[in-house]
Amino acid sequence: MVHIGLREVDDELAAKHPVGIEPRRDRPPKPMSSVHVGCVWMQGLGRYAACQSRAFMKGTAAFLLGAVGLSALQKALHKKLPYALQWNLLISFVASSLGSYTVTRWETQKCTDLWLLLEKGEVPDRSPPQVSEEPTGTKKTAYGDEMD
Repeated sequence: MVHIGLREVDDELAAKHPVGIEPRRDRPPKPMSSVHVGCVWMQGLGRYAACQSRAFMKGTAAFLLGAVGLSALQKALHKKLPYALQWNLLISFVASSLGSYTVTRWETQKCTDLWLLLEKGEVPDRSPPQVSEEPTGTKKTAYGDEMD
């Protein structure tokens, strides 16, 4: 799915992203694993595309497994929670969609980190900034009192 767009990348863009190991010259490139545009190998862009494809497939698998699992669970609990089949399906699909979105978002974030690593050679810091609360001296209250 992502690889189709890589075939149509122009040489100028491909020259900006030649990250990776040069391919062996004694065999032709594999169709879909390495992308060859003109004479430039786009290993970095190819790795990113493969990572995105895996992320989308993991999201799809999470949706399917979640929908089937939740439907089976609701079928088993049908005696205790009797409601119509349409609500069983709706709940299963909505919950599976949220799970699938979460999985795809996490995996896509990993792909973005991979891309930044290939481009800049460093992984971005995703930790929240630490705020240090140091006293700045005395403060006045609304009544005019000074506080330490």
